Amino acid sequence: MYHRFQQSIRLLCLCAMGSLFILQSCNSSSGTKLAKNNPVDLVQLKDGFVNLFDGKTLNGWQGDTAVWKMKDGVVTGEITASSIPLKSNTFLIWRGGSPADFELKGEYRISSKGNSGIQYRSKEVENVPFGLKGYQFDIDGANTYTGQNYEERARSIVAFRGQKVTLPAVTETVSSLVKSNVWTPSVVTDTLGNPDSLKARINEGWNQFHLIIKGNHLQHYINDVLMCDVTDDDTANRASSGLLGLQMHAGHIMKVEFKDIRIKEIK
Repeated sequence: MYHRFQQSIRLLCLCAMGSLFILQSCNSSSGTKLAKNNPVDLVQLKDGFVNLFDGKTLNGWQGDTAVWKMKDGVVTGEITASSIPLKSNTFLIWRGGSPADFELKGEYRISSKGNSGIQYRSKEVENVPFGLKGYQFDIDGANTYTGQNYEERARSIVAFRGQKVTLPAVTETVSSLVKSNVWTPSVVTDTLGNPDSLKARINEGWNQFHLIIKGNHLQHYINDVLMCDVTDDDTANRASSGLLGLQMHAGHIMKVEFKDIRIKEIK
């Protein structure tokens, strides 16, 4: 994947002038600010991971800079009482590639009433600025849902924290199978522990996350504890690759922070 990332970056460099014109045009027409989409060199670490931020800017990522900023090496998303309310969930989107099989590590911290997440294997939503749909490592300040697998704008909650599930193949429409924000075909095959006991392993401050995404097997870890395990056999609705993104949920006055985000290809 590292070589594919570098190829993507070289292509971005070749298209930089055209992309800049397009981004400026979108900015002037919609009024939405854009994070700079300048490519950055991905520095490979000793353990095979590469950093996805340069620690100083949001270069290589794209999003609404009224929401997202880099502060003292920390990616910070914030909505205050004086902010313009979000019309829909917005994402800071990585433009370095569309990862397939990978490990993603980093740390996050979220305010008590916050709602956020990390998108992966996702697609952009037409006519929604910085909108994504796809798998999500869910995060919320109350830790009601933190660690679960939530599929944004699709199958909704496919697995709660503490569940090991299989998603069987279906032929019905997605909308007909989602009930109360839960994907009803999910089959719980095992437990990973009591949800409240797992919740107790989540800190009030900074937490480490670790996603292991390989084939149709999706695992979410927090502080080295497996919180959610999904095997997706739903060939009609699953994704094998896609975009990465950080979420700011609409309707919340909140702050979420991310740092040391890095990725490694699984071969």
